[in-house]
Parts: sequence; C-alpha cells; structure tokens
Amino acid sequence: MKINLNLSTTPLENHRRFVVGAGVLGFVGLVALLILSQKVYSTWSANRAVRADISRIEAQISQDEVRQRQFGQYFDTPEAKQVLDRSSFLNSLIEARSFPWPKLFEDLGQALPSGVRIVNIAPRLEGGRAQVKLTIAAMDDESKVKFIRALEASTVFSDVHVRDEKYVEPASNRSGAESMDRMTVTIEATYSTI
Repeated sequence: MKINLNLSTTPLENHRRFVVGAGVLGFVGLVALLILSQKVYSTWSANRAVRADISRIEAQISQDEVRQRQFGQYFDTPEAKQVLDRSSFLNSLIEARSFPWPKLFEDLGQALPSGVRIVNIAPRLEGGRAQVKLTIAAMDDESKVKFIRALEASTVFSDVHVRDEKYVEPASNRSGAESMDRMTVTIEATYSTI
C-alpha cells in the first residue's frame, strides 16, 4: 500500500494551461507586430515620393519668396513708383474715354420728367457695368418720384437706390429769378453699358 503525503505547506498547482495560453497570446502578439511593422514600412516607402514632392515644393516656395522680396524692393524704388503712377493715370484716362457718355445722356433724357434737372453725374466702371451716382434737383416730390420710377422701369438702369435727400430754400439765380428747385436727391444706380 502506497500513501501519498504532501509535506509542503501549499499544494502543488499545475501551471501548464497558463503557460500554453501565455505562449499562444505571445505568438499572436508577435504575428500582429510583424503585420503592423510590414504595414508601417510599406506606408513609409509609399509616402517617400510624397515627401520628396513636399520638399521640392517647399524649396520652390522659398525661392519664390526671395524673388517676391526682390520685386518688392524694385517696385519700392522712386523710378518704379513714377512709372506705376503714370500708368495708373493713363489707365484712368482710357477708362474715362471708353465710358459711353452720349448713350448715358440719351437714356437719362428719356427718363427725365419735367421739373427735374441733373446736377451731377459720377460714373465708375466695373466690368461692363457702371455704378452711377446722380445728384438731381427737383421742383416737388411728384417730379422726383416720376424720375425714380422711370429709372426703375428702364432696361439699362437697375438697383436704383435713393441715398440722400435734402430740401432747400428757394434761392435767386444770377438773373434775379427765383430757382424752382425745392430739393436735391442723391441716387445710386447700376447702368448697363453693354
């Protein structure tokens, strides 16, 4: 007869399941590490061309900034400023000559009722259209309203807005006759020159 005696203070435990589980888990972790490492390497090598393009573009940007500073220094010279001022002045003359003044006067003449006269016209060309600021003098509200409605009904004027309206005291003119103007009105409108 054989008697099993355990003289230790703690019983013997079998750790085989833990060791096998830890080994399997370590193997799975190692495989995952290899797969992720391969993905990182392939991404890094694929982005190498992009990084080269970025560095080439950054070098081009720095060259362009140097050239821009050089041009800025050139255009800050008194000679260049004089040429720019002269060209700006000549462009404004060309623009003023290209404005269709006769057509504008014809269109305003068709819209102008009796009792209204035009005091000031200030056009500004913007891409085939002109922003026109008109100052008119009117005898009464009825004449003013007729003129504004005629502008709104016109095919060449659009976006008609009254910006300012002032009532004035009648004053005598040079010949001694009393002026019939009772108000001045500032109107802004878009005039199609095409």
